[in-house]
Parts: sequence; C-alpha cells; structure tokens
Amino acid sequence: MAKLPQSLQNIALFFERLPGIGSKTANRLAMYLLRLPEQDLKSIGEQLSQLKSRTKMCKVCMNLTEDNMCHICNDTARDRSTITIVETVLDLLSFETGNIYKGVYHILHGKIDPLNSIGPDDIFIRNLELRIQNSEFEIKEIILATNPDMEGEATAMYIRNKLREIQKEKRLTFKVTRLGYGLPIGAHLEYADYGTLSKSIENRRDF
Repeated sequence: MAKLPQSLQNIALFFERLPGIGSKTANRLAMYLLRLPEQDLKSIGEQLSQLKSRTKMCKVCMNLTEDNMCHICNDTARDRSTITIVETVLDLLSFETGNIYKGVYHILHGKIDPLNSIGPDDIFIRNLELRIQNSEFEIKEIILATNPDMEGEATAMYIRNKLREIQKEKRLTFKVTRLGYGLPIGAHLEYADYGTLSKSIENRRDF
C-alpha cells in the first residue's frame, strides 16, 4: 500500500489535529509545504517556534499582543466609557471588521461550561471585576456580547450579577446591556457578517 514518507506523514498528522481539517486536506497541506521554497519554510518554522514566547495577554483587556498593552487599549481615540465583553479574540476581530464599534473590550477567553468543568474562576471574570473597580475612566456602559447559546447566556447572567454587586458596593451607575438578537440562537460571533453584527449593536438591550 502506497504511503507518504514519514516526514510528510508527521506533518499531515499535525494538520489533522487542527479544527476542521480531515486526512485528505492534511495530506494536501503537507504536500503544499513541500513545494514551498526552503527559505519560506524556514521563515514559517521560525514564526511557529516564537509564537508562544512572543504572544502575551494585554494587561488591561486580555487581548493578544506582543506588548504589555494591545493596540486597542493604546488607542487614545477609543471610547473607554464603553466596554464590550466577548468570549474570544476571534469575537473581538469580528467587531473590529467594518469599523462598527468605537469602545474597548474585555476578553474572557472562554465561557462558563459546567459540563466541561469550566467555572467562573477558569476565565477572566475576576480581572474584569478588578478592572471596573479600579478604572481611571468613568464607565457608562458594559455590553455583554457572549454568544447567544446556553453557556454564553449563563456566562452573561453570572457577569450581570457580579456587575450589580460592584455597582452597589462602589455606587457606580453604568448601564449593563446585552446584544440584540440580530444574531440567531446558537450562532457564534466569529462567523457573523458585518450587517448582523451592526444590527446586534444597534438593538442591544438592558440586561
């Protein structure tokens, strides 16, 4: 039975571990890499080897960056009175597409999911609480933009309750809103188009 050389098999097996990649696609990707100039392969290898060491989390919003603060938190033109809470960096990128939002973000890097043993302490909710309590800027609105599935709703409700405790303790008066359901139930923000996200921002509601 014909088979690829071991080095190509190893690369193909690695690609198979990536989301949405089957064995045939993995083999095609491995063959594609083999056809690249050696200098391109070396460059890709160097970038991959430095990926973990060079990538940090923004000390303010937990976005991914190579510096202490991400480019959004460093942008003085952003509206720091509005914070949108999202599950992942991919969700943030969806909002940034089309220039529909001018505020700042907080990335949870997950959602509360008891079936997979993910609780509030396993995502960056505590960092959000400290950020709000110690903010140098007046916060006027916090938008809960977790995905509209069961876990996303549970996460939004948990955060809403925590925010109410902070409002009472610190005597803060910011508004808490939830994205309007321009997004279908069960959808994920990273796959949403510009028009859908725009409507979701426009139709957000008190929560």
